Amino acid sequence: MDRSFEAALKYRRVMLKVSGEALEGSQGFGIDPTVLQTIASEVAAAASEGVQIAIVVGGGNFFRGVDRWAGLDRATADYVGMLATVMNAICLQSALEGLGVQTRVQTAIEMQEIAEPYIRRRAIRHLEHGRVVIFGAGTGNPFFTTDTAAALRAAEIGADAFFKATKVDGVYDCDPAKNPGAKLHRRLSFRDVLDQGLHVMDETAITLCKENDIPVVVFNLTKQGNVLRAILGDPDIGTSIGSSVAAEAVAAKDGEQPVSA
Repeated sequence: MDRSFEAALKYRRVMLKVSGEALEGSQGFGIDPTVLQTIASEVAAAASEGVQIAIVVGGGNFFRGVDRWAGLDRATADYVGMLATVMNAICLQSALEGLGVQTRVQTAIEMQEIAEPYIRRRAIRHLEHGRVVIFGAGTGNPFFTTDTAAALRAAEIGADAFFKATKVDGVYDCDPAKNPGAKLHRRLSFRDVLDQGLHVMDETAITLCKENDIPVVVFNLTKQGNVLRAILGDPDIGTSIGSSVAAEAVAAKDGEQPVSA
């Protein structure tokens, strides 16, 4: 690997959050092998450039929500969802290892036959050795989303950035699926997201990133090459969210007015 390029990398260690819905592709359920392989190949390419990559995968492609049937309580539904994230994690691990990328899955709920238990120092050690680490089973507790789990793990491992891979190009002022005139925000502050109630991720997750000064990039997973470009720090990918000062500085450099002070 070209070490001069490694020194120029924008991010040394990153957290990639992939939604379960993104994995289902156009199938509407389960895992689309083509989508899985695309994600794996781009993560592998980024890892080969020296980026230390941790991943959290959602479980909505297999199970989502307390409203699945009457009588299913929230805690039980959340635990089932955690198990779904582990299914996705070990499938992604298999895809990455098929490309020659050393990968470890760590779970917040112990299941030693298929994954390591989550141990912060061990996870960091894996990253330092160039292994991709996939965190499964959320935080191990109900009532917390996988976005919050990803933000928590990002803070624990000292990630330089949080990348949220979605099915849209970034953060809009309203739902682009319902309003063709929706405006795409390119730069936002954490304050903008919280004050305007923008649907980036839940408030606990965005607050964790804000308090730990972890910039967030929301980008479109479905466009080939975007995962690699985002992880390598391409400024033209998606929506960048950071502290007010940082967001304004980036906006000024790009000749764009910040959304708010």
